[in-house]
Amino acid sequence: MIYLHYFAKIREALGSQGEEIEFDEHCKDVESLLKILKSRGEPWTDLLGASIPVLVAVNQVVIKNNQVLCDGDEVAFFPPVTGG
Repeated sequence: MIYLHYFAKIREALGSQGEEIEFDEHCKDVESLLKILKSRGEPWTDLLGASIPVLVAVNQVVIKNNQVLCDGDEVAFFPPVTGG
């Protein structure tokens, strides 16, 4: 299993804090996970598309490049945080 967590406007748009998905050969890295989620259609394509910045963390570490996933990983999606 891969444990997905959604935060802020992503959680609000999806109406969910997260979910579990099967870990298999189709979900081997963050890039393939994003493709799987976007294939669900709206609102996924809007939320995870290139036009809206989304940060991705794997096991509580924000990643900058594609990362290999392992069974049991936690992947979090959240918008960039601004402050003032």
